[in-house]
Amino acid sequence: MAARFLTDKRRYWLLILPALAVMLVFYIWPLVDIFAISVTEPKIGVENYADMFDSRPIRKSFFITFWISAVTTVGCLTFGYIVSYAIYNANHRFVGLMIALVLLPFWLSVLVRSFSWIVLLGRSGVVNESLRGIGLIDEPLALMHNEFGVIVAMIHVMLPFAILPIMANMKGINPAYVDAARGLGASEFKAFLAVYFPQTLPGVLSGALLVFVLSLGFYITPALLGGGRVLMISEYITYQIQEFLNWGLGTALSVALLVATATVILAASRFVDLRRTLLERG
Repeated sequence: MAARFLTDKRRYWLLILPALAVMLVFYIWPLVDIFAISVTEPKIGVENYADMFDSRPIRKSFFITFWISAVTTVGCLTFGYIVSYAIYNANHRFVGLMIALVLLPFWLSVLVRSFSWIVLLGRSGVVNESLRGIGLIDEPLALMHNEFGVIVAMIHVMLPFAILPIMANMKGINPAYVDAARGLGASEFKAFLAVYFPQTLPGVLSGALLVFVLSLGFYITPALLGGGRVLMISEYITYQIQEFLNWGLGTALSVALLVATATVILAASRFVDLRRTLLERG
């Protein structure tokens, strides 16, 4: 039995060897100066990492990336918990419809959802025109090409990733515990805060991990709603590789983002069951 388990485990490693080989070529190669053979003599290896740490715009881009990801995570958890709790306590006849409304935008293209927010938040968009029509503003508000527009759109895109784990966790909670707390004299709010909410923390942490990690490497929505003024690290990498042909620095930034994401996942694994999270997402 043990020999069969080891054999199966080796087969799994054989399956991921091609992916590991690709990662070695594209991420580890730039670290080795011995391969620095080029006519234009670009910076190869450790020099790119030195430039990355010395560059103030890059440090600012990393700060913006983590800041927007954190705010997006908080927003998604807030709205996601409310929606999940509403679905959990809704009439059984409407639960299917409410879940479908959550999943419907999730199935749409991210590009379509991002362009819809451009239509809503633009200077001549629905929101500004509506506010001007009712006399609340005289000049259009700057609702996009800034952090506000990026965060609003990202919360909308990432919201299902928070709702689904929280809702899956709520389904496994026995309502008898809350009823017992109320029967012992606790108010509805106290029973929720002391009995119900702690049982939902695994779902909340799973949703937070999914939203934050996915937000770190998000590209389309920040690029469209940010308009080049809110430069997250994924967009910065794209500029370095496609616009400036600075493959060395672009690769160094990719490695830094990969390491940062892996660090977040490893830190979160101490508090979140990653296997259960992936199963709930699937």
